[in-house]
Amino acid sequence: MIRTLGVTTEHELVQDFTLEELQNQLFEWYWVDISNPSIDEQNLLKDYFQFHPLAIEDCLHDLQRPKLDNYDRHTFFVLHTYNEQTMEAEELDVFVGGNFVVTFHYDEMHELDEARDRLIQSTKSWKRGSMQALYQIIDKVVDHYFPIIYKIEDYLNDVEDDMSYQQDQFSMKQVFELRSDLLHLRRTINPMRDLLYRMLASSRLNFTEEERTYFQDIYDHLIKLSEMIESNRELTSDIRDSHMSMNSSRMNRIMMTLTIVSTVFIPLTFIAGVYGMNFDYMPELSWSFGYFGVLLFMFLIAGGMLVWFTYKGWFKLFKNQ
Repeated sequence: MIRTLGVTTEHELVQDFTLEELQNQLFEWYWVDISNPSIDEQNLLKDYFQFHPLAIEDCLHDLQRPKLDNYDRHTFFVLHTYNEQTMEAEELDVFVGGNFVVTFHYDEMHELDEARDRLIQSTKSWKRGSMQALYQIIDKVVDHYFPIIYKIEDYLNDVEDDMSYQQDQFSMKQVFELRSDLLHLRRTINPMRDLLYRMLASSRLNFTEEERTYFQDIYDHLIKLSEMIESNRELTSDIRDSHMSMNSSRMNRIMMTLTIVSTVFIPLTFIAGVYGMNFDYMPELSWSFGYFGVLLFMFLIAGGMLVWFTYKGWFKLFKNQ
């Protein structure tokens, strides 16, 4: 599908014109958006717009890293949007010349719809030319990163504040999955940040001071996003360490319980084992009160050991675990 937007030399905003009208009418600048293209629409990059073959190859192949390539007639950008449902990056290719912007993508992108609406609604924006259209596109792409990271951050803060979450295995599994999502976001946002830095440092784009200010603002947003990602990854590490510490403490409590029980019953088991041997000559077996005497002796041993554990502070330590 192809959508078009442009400003004529008479300073009129025109929408959804055909490529034939683009040839027959003079435009100050125009934007052609090629979405989910057919084979014929893919061929327009080569046959109609005559873009560089290497740039076209990057458009048609697998997901490329965000980058900027300068060619004779145009500058080629690879941008990454982020799908909140699939948590996967999606590629957006942008060709920018002196008076045109051509976007090419296979996935539906609401960021472009919002950028287009903003250009249409603001007379001041669409009169500034193709660089303003490029700014609106990149700005909307970057703005859509924030809700995803805010959502992750809110969940992690809830987990950190509520200790019961940290004891829940399902919640911890989600934390580990979010850590993986943050890694994917970092692989998208950090190259985007580097791309904006290259744009600001490039002499080929010929930014005015006002345009440079706008793109500097996007760069600042990307720096903030990078810091948020690193902060949230550190938070997931802290939650993971806290979860492991709580599990270790719980295991220590269990081991201490088993140790006390085992220590008490070891001497009792020894006594029971001695008198369970089938020898004919065991004097205690013939005593009238031998059975009760052995039981009393065993109770005294068990009670004495419990008193000794209490004196040594084992039960206080048990409560503190």
